[in-house]
Amino acid sequence: MHTMNASHLTVRNLPSELAAALQREKQRRGTSLNQTVIDLLRQSLGVKGTRSNGVGRLAGTWTEAEHREFLSAIRSFEEIDRELWK
Repeated sequence: MHTMNASHLTVRNLPSELAAALQREKQRRGTSLNQTVIDLLRQSLGVKGTRSNGVGRLAGTWTEAEHREFLSAIRSFEEIDRELWK
């Protein structure tokens, strides 16, 4: 059995439309091109790994003032509209 060491991989003759699609996906995910390719390969090949929706990179980025402003902005969603529940 032959094992392949693919810790480094070069892809040649990548079609421009595929390169553009990878660039768009990289931007959408907010990750590096390398991480985007790894995640897409895992997903398409069914290889288990950590999966991220990208929200983790936002954790801890709000200031205390922004947090208070957010809580204030969503406060109305906590109120029950009694007219809707008759």
